[in-house]
Amino acid sequence: MTTIALRHARVRHGPLEALHGVTLVAPGPGLTVLLGRNGSGRTTALRALAGDVPLSGGAVVWDGLDVTGVPAYERARRGLCLVPERRAVFGSLTVRENLALALPDPARALDAYPRLRPLLERRAGTLSGGEQRMLALCRALAPRVRVALVDEPAQGMSPAVAARTYALLAALDACVVVAEQRLPPALHGRPAFVYVLRRGAVVFAGEAGELGRSASARRP
Repeated sequence: MTTIALRHARVRHGPLEALHGVTLVAPGPGLTVLLGRNGSGRTTALRALAGDVPLSGGAVVWDGLDVTGVPAYERARRGLCLVPERRAVFGSLTVRENLALALPDPARALDAYPRLRPLLERRAGTLSGGEQRMLALCRALAPRVRVALVDEPAQGMSPAVAARTYALLAALDACVVVAEQRLPPALHGRPAFVYVLRRGAVVFAGEAGELGRSASARRP
């Protein structure tokens, strides 16, 4: 088991503060979802957990240890995998070469996404958006991954592939944190803990099933 958390985290982008003392806890194995519109802070929260942006206050805690000062590359060595929304693959390398960077054996990736098999010798930059997401997500399937942080995992995918993607993420023996604008249909009825961010602050925290009831209760 592993747990990663933000404790009263603050992040500044120049004069603007993107996170206003955010506290969230993501236990694993399990799925934690950060929901929010563009500008809500969900992507910044992922990048803060990964060490990709520095905190101006608060802490990142991994399995009880303060790793706020640990650089991103060292967190990656310890088993943290960040799959960003953009520029998530090496476009000049082939699909096979991209897979080889993360997985000693590509079989698991190709079983998860059979669509990639006939594309192994294609350069990743020539793939469709959905195909690039599949390729990028294969990094999270590496056996050494203890924490997987994924920004909009199913972007550009068909509903069937999106559902399979979330099934794969939920089955990982890792702490999985995903960022989405809204709760994906593939997560309806699936165990997941949800944080809703708005303007850099957490406005809801609870099980995915509670989200709809909470929204209904707020309606006049």
